[in-house]
Amino acid sequence: MPYVVTSECILCGACISGCESDAIKEGETQAMIDVEICVECGTCKRNCPSDAIIFVDEDQQKP
Repeated sequence: MPYVVTSECILCGACISGCESDAIKEGETQAMIDVEICVECGTCKRNCPSDAIIFVDEDQQKP
């Protein structure tokens, strides 16, 4: 789950319109990335004007 949308999301749609794999959907309070579909290209992170998308190393997620 490398790319994650944080609470900084302003629901502007820039990440959704730039996603080539259609892996990002708009939720009630923020966008959400479907990790099963995401190809980890990083376009969403580059397009996000509020820096709400971060890359999370999978090693960091293990307790």
